[in-house]
Amino acid sequence: MARQRRQSLIHTLFEEEARGRGFGRVAGLDEVGRGALAGPVVAAAVILDPSAAIPEGLDDSKKLTALQRERISEELRRSAVCYAYGLISPEEIDATNILVATRRAMLQALEQLQPCADFLLIDALQLRESPLPQKAIIRGDSASASIAAASVLAKTYRDALMRDYDAQFPHYGFARHVGYGTRDHWAALKAHGCCPIHRRTFRGVVSQEE
Repeated sequence: MARQRRQSLIHTLFEEEARGRGFGRVAGLDEVGRGALAGPVVAAAVILDPSAAIPEGLDDSKKLTALQRERISEELRRSAVCYAYGLISPEEIDATNILVATRRAMLQALEQLQPCADFLLIDALQLRESPLPQKAIIRGDSASASIAAASVLAKTYRDALMRDYDAQFPHYGFARHVGYGTRDHWAALKAHGCCPIHRRTFRGVVSQEE
């Protein structure tokens, strides 16, 4: 029996609602890397062109294969009005906490958007630090086209960074697990201890050196 193709539930109703209220530059925001043991947390902000077609298969980045994410990310970089990234280092994550770091990454991405957004759609988070009108959407990366686009852009950007780190720190397998707590990653931590991009305040990371 042929395997049924998964149907994306992504839509633009939230974007259309905001534009109907007079907002012309609706940005979607999402982050990746929040739960990783190593590497930065990365946020993306993107303003989609309402006259451009949504890339086929656009969805929450976690539901897509690496090849699908790369194809969709390339299409988004061509068709979006604008997009930008924010990145917070492991050192800053350790100095504050992951929630503060996530918010700072989103603010960085917003500050770099040209043209600037005038309304925000955010995945499950109120960005109180921004004065812009906004809407937090639970599981927004599985519903809003703009948030899903930000999810894919952030994921592909961070994955590329982690492949670069893999070349610098080859003992950990960063190209495979991109910093998340897989069995292989925990084993590498136990064998080699932390490297400079590990988040030392995350539970269990430093104890592997003991």
